[in-house]
Amino acid sequence: MSEITQQGLCIKLVKELGSAYSPALGINLASMESDEVFKWFLASVLFGARIGESIAINTYKEFEKANVLSPEAVLETGWQGLVDILDRGGYVRYDFKTATKLLEVTRTVKEKYGGDLNRLHFFAKDGRDLEKKLRSLGKGIGPVTVNIFLRELRDIWDKVELPLSEPALVAARNLSLVWASDAVVALENLKAMWETSEQGGARFSDLEAALVRLGKNYCRKKKCLVCSMKEECQSH
Repeated sequence: MSEITQQGLCIKLVKELGSAYSPALGINLASMESDEVFKWFLASVLFGARIGESIAINTYKEFEKANVLSPEAVLETGWQGLVDILDRGGYVRYDFKTATKLLEVTRTVKEKYGGDLNRLHFFAKDGRDLEKKLRSLGKGIGPVTVNIFLRELRDIWDKVELPLSEPALVAARNLSLVWASDAVVALENLKAMWETSEQGGARFSDLEAALVRLGKNYCRKKKCLVCSMKEECQSH
């Protein structure tokens, strides 16, 4: 393992693996505007399927080109219109299922929260209730989609109590950023380390996204030889 401070390691990790997904998609979650939160929810649904990251990104861009980024636009576009957008993005394997899911959850968001997911957060009692309310939006909104959606709202919505996901925890432990095996404790330790270091303009969500990519694309697949973080890794 090369000699590098935890601060330097975090900066390198974000640089090598990439930052949070929402800013890369042009979504300004920090504004807390309901339109931006819904855009990220739409993107999270796309990322939540067992499909390549690049396909999910391309498909979101197709929604952007079609200006279908609001609850009203999703409902007005209808099932066939959504299928067409999904197909243009390469989301062919899950096009029918995802179009149905998007219509169902968007109707629920409109009916229960006036199309504003910030209201869902407002009415949630705590982190557990927040996750429950998100899952209750419709069939197909499971733990993976909820995790993707909430982890980039961690510094924005004060009721988010999401632990580190399994890929992020594995990556953080492999890099000796944390020692705890418990995801909640590991998150607390990681955030404490992050808050006492220079972040180079990055947010905690950038670090977490980079850890998720490392854990999913390299640690899980044992692709150590081609991993850009191999010199800092303790797992081999």
